[in-house]
Amino acid sequence: MTVRVQEADFEIGAELDHLTRGNKRIGGLAVFVGLVREMHVREGLHRDRIDALTLEHYPGMTEKALEGIITEAKGRWSITNALIVHRVGELKPADQIVLVVVTGAHRGETFAACEFIMDYLKTRAPFWKKEETPQGARWVEARASDNEAAQRWEPPKSSAA
Repeated sequence: MTVRVQEADFEIGAELDHLTRGNKRIGGLAVFVGLVREMHVREGLHRDRIDALTLEHYPGMTEKALEGIITEAKGRWSITNALIVHRVGELKPADQIVLVVVTGAHRGETFAACEFIMDYLKTRAPFWKKEETPQGARWVEARASDNEAAQRWEPPKSSAA
């Protein structure tokens, strides 16, 4: 299990090579790379131009939360390994923010685990985002669509009869 929170950019190819080198049990990889958008998008509409995005975190707590998400994914799906690299600090449009890689023997479980990790990362990891726009700086609120995406992974609530 690998989790890193860092200011420095990451090299996708090097990360994939390091995660998979020598492991002949891996049948595939599911990879998600998040980038800084130039436009703030809310409810499908392009809003303000973003000049910079600053990500802050709570050191120690953030890594622990990310490790917990990977542990939960490993408990739900038969995956070989997982990696999360999340950047913090000031980023510009088109900069890489996050890398999530899941390795496994079969694509279905690998894809599901990658999507689960990303959905939970967006809603359960302690990161704070501040957008710099021509109109000034503002903290980014949690999005209902992110919460809805994460809720689909929750077990159905039983009704007491």
